[in-house]
Amino acid sequence: MKVYTKTGDKGTTALFGGTRVPKHHIRIDSYGTIDELNSYIGLIRDQEINPHYKEVLIDIQHKLFTIGAILATDPEKMVLKSGKERLDIKKIKDSDIEYLEQEMDTMDTSLPPMTHFVLPGGHQTVSFCHIARCVCRRAERLSTALYEIEPFEDTALQYLNRLSDYLFVLARKLTFDLQADEVKWVPERN
Repeated sequence: MKVYTKTGDKGTTALFGGTRVPKHHIRIDSYGTIDELNSYIGLIRDQEINPHYKEVLIDIQHKLFTIGAILATDPEKMVLKSGKERLDIKKIKDSDIEYLEQEMDTMDTSLPPMTHFVLPGGHQTVSFCHIARCVCRRAERLSTALYEIEPFEDTALQYLNRLSDYLFVLARKLTFDLQADEVKWVPERN
């Protein structure tokens, strides 16, 4: 299989199922941003962090590929007339969302209570987490816009929402583990 196909040379690309759409279509922007997020999560995973976090991040990367596949599928070609799914794409399950919640709850037990917003930074690894969190929020915004036009399974949206929360808690936990400074944002008074 060659990497280049030349089929996108005129500014279109194919979805799963064969439908061609412009490369600037919101569906492409949505799953392209999921791909960008997945790359940043790989960057976090490449850092010197607790092996457990690396395992969780690998699981997240697999789930992001699933969400990307969901977003890359033409909804009209997802189901056959018989009602059977045409493409065998795994689903995001409630248990996947609960897993992120459990991981956050576990990390939170060792963190000081949050009393202010925090400024991103303090350590390169923590900064990578904050970048991934921001990209995740953008992926969620784009995906919700797509969902309004062409709905898909809403657990994918829930997962993205929880994932941005997870990445924030992970950033705080890594700040703690790496003994970096967590700088609080305190609004200036006039």
